[in-house]
Amino acid sequence: MTKQEKVQFVIDTLNDIYPEIPIPLDHKDPYTLLIAVLLSAQSTDVKVNEITPKLFDIADDPYKMVKLTIEEIRDIIKPVGLSPMKSKGIHGLSEILINKYNGEVPRDIDALEELPAVGHKTASVVVAQAFNIPAFPVDTHIHRLMYRWNLTNGKNVVQTEKDAKRLFPKDLWNKLHLQIIWYGRQYSPARGWDLEKDIITKTIGRKTVINEYNKRKK
Repeated sequence: MTKQEKVQFVIDTLNDIYPEIPIPLDHKDPYTLLIAVLLSAQSTDVKVNEITPKLFDIADDPYKMVKLTIEEIRDIIKPVGLSPMKSKGIHGLSEILINKYNGEVPRDIDALEELPAVGHKTASVVVAQAFNIPAFPVDTHIHRLMYRWNLTNGKNVVQTEKDAKRLFPKDLWNKLHLQIIWYGRQYSPARGWDLEKDIITKTIGRKTVINEYNKRKK
C-alpha cells in the first residue's frame, strides 16, 4: 500500500466502525466544554463526567464561577487530580473571559492558549468541538496510533499533529481525531492490546511494532 492508500484505509475503516461519533466529555456550551477539557488533563473522561455535573450545578458560566473561591472549586474537582493547578486555572480564566471577552469563550486558538491552564491540545479541542473550526488535537491515543500505523515518527505530539494535518483532509480533522481516540480505547490500547482485534494496525502497522508484539506473545 502507498502512504495515501494507507491513509484512505484508516479513514474508511474508522467511518465503518464510527459513522456517528459522540464527543466524550459532557457539556452544554463552549464554556462548559473548555472547563471539562481542562479537567481531563491526566484524568479520564469518565471521571471528569462524574465531577462536572457537581461543578456546573453551582457554576456553569464564568460569572458564577468567579463567585466561588479557588478553594471551593478545588474541593469539588479534587477527584480528577492536579486540582491545585486546575482550580487556579478555572478561576483565573473565568476572570479573563469576563474582563476581556464579555464572558464569551474566544474562537481563536492563540487567544485560548493565553488563558491560564489552557494548553495547545485543550485549545484545539475547544475550537474543533465548540466552534467546528478544523483542528487536530493530539492526545496520547492519537500519538500512539499514528506511530503504530507508521504515519509519524512518533518523536513528540507536535510532530504527530503536523503529520496528521499533512496526511488527512482538513474537512475530516474534527471527526477523525474523535474517531481515532475511540478506536484507540477500544481496539488499540496501550495495555492489554490484542493485535487480532486491531484491524488497522494489523493491516498497515509499522513492522517493528508488529514484530515486537509477536515476540512478546511467544
